[in-house]
Amino acid sequence: MLLGLLFICVAICDASQNFSIPNVVASFSSTPKPFKINVDPQFIEDTRRRVKATRAPVSIGEEDDGPSLANFTAIRDYWVNEYNWKKTQDSINQRLKQFTTVVEITDKNTTIPVPLHFVHHTSPRDDAIPLLFLHGFPGSFLEVINIIDSLTSPPNASLPAFHVVAPSLPGFGFSPAPQHAGVGPVKSAQAFNALMQKLGYPQYVMQGGDFGGMILRYQANMFPKNVITAHSNFWVMMPSEYDIQNLIVGATSEEETAFITTCEAFVNNDNGFRMIQQSKPIQAAYALTDSPMGNCLWLYTLMQLIIDPRDFTWSLDEIITWSLMYYIQGPYGGMRMYKEMLNDGAFIGVDFADLPIVSQPVAISQFPYDALGYGLPLEWARRGGNVVKRYVHDHGGHFAAYEVPDLLLPDIWSWFGDKNTSGTSFFD
Repeated sequence: MLLGLLFICVAICDASQNFSIPNVVASFSSTPKPFKINVDPQFIEDTRRRVKATRAPVSIGEEDDGPSLANFTAIRDYWVNEYNWKKTQDSINQRLKQFTTVVEITDKNTTIPVPLHFVHHTSPRDDAIPLLFLHGFPGSFLEVINIIDSLTSPPNASLPAFHVVAPSLPGFGFSPAPQHAGVGPVKSAQAFNALMQKLGYPQYVMQGGDFGGMILRYQANMFPKNVITAHSNFWVMMPSEYDIQNLIVGATSEEETAFITTCEAFVNNDNGFRMIQQSKPIQAAYALTDSPMGNCLWLYTLMQLIIDPRDFTWSLDEIITWSLMYYIQGPYGGMRMYKEMLNDGAFIGVDFADLPIVSQPVAISQFPYDALGYGLPLEWARRGGNVVKRYVHDHGGHFAAYEVPDLLLPDIWSWFGDKNTSGTSFFD
């Protein structure tokens, strides 16, 4: 009997304590614990030395090939001579209340522990609604930083307030990378639902973009009693074969034609990174793990493509910091999510597959520099679920929460504040 109890104790301790993050002081247990980013200074200095020694490719000046040599030089020189990770680390720790924990999910009658890093800000309002915020690629939990205070403490009492939970996806930021295959949108959805239960939020609403907008659809489908309603700024529906045939014979509307054209342009011209990451992610990961500049420029290639330059320009500090959210623990875990998306049925070749149907009320926001979501007709969006409301903006991009919070926040407040339509009357 004593031996059996000892075995159980060891198993529980192993599940809770055997997780770590390379180059970071962190611990993970079944009980949520406060966390502050504390990266090994020697690793930061080694990274700076690697940046300084980086060799640039010989450029022929072709702009469509990716970031220019001028981009490379500006980032490298700033990183070597001026970038201050300690200052950045302290700023994030000051602005965001962070935690770590281990949640458990079940797969084929096997219990799997999943270590997570997450941000958790509670609202002072008694009527606050639990909101799960999910980021995507090439972003991180930092995407929530420009909206979280307004969500927890809106400027007036007529707007809904939220208790905000913003986890790092497994393998992103400071959530340890999975040590085995199979942790894609399905298991991530299970883990995030388990996290909300652990935090005392049996029912909640969701908001997400990019991978977050995709996991949102898996999670709402899998946990209809827990996810009450959702808002997405990345509701993706590929044109069907019927739609393409209509385009060929000139039977599509102006809106439908524009959407098909935009989707095809992105898939054909700007989708190369995805093809590598969903097929042979470690092939690129060897190079990107070894080279902080290589990792940074790999991410920046996409980052600069999907923001609206009329609203937002990446600072050198932001470019470097966002890349470090992958480089610190190594980029392979985050890159591999594309392969897991493929394995869980979210992708088919170069296209997006039909994602799980969402029966709960959903609102979607569209921004013109978010190519795969912008201009999706409302009737087409409804093929993926109960899309009740569409907000269409004439500016803004992929990282709406970060780059245009003044546009995204009113959409969130409007949708979840309409209690009868969105279903948030449940929380009354």
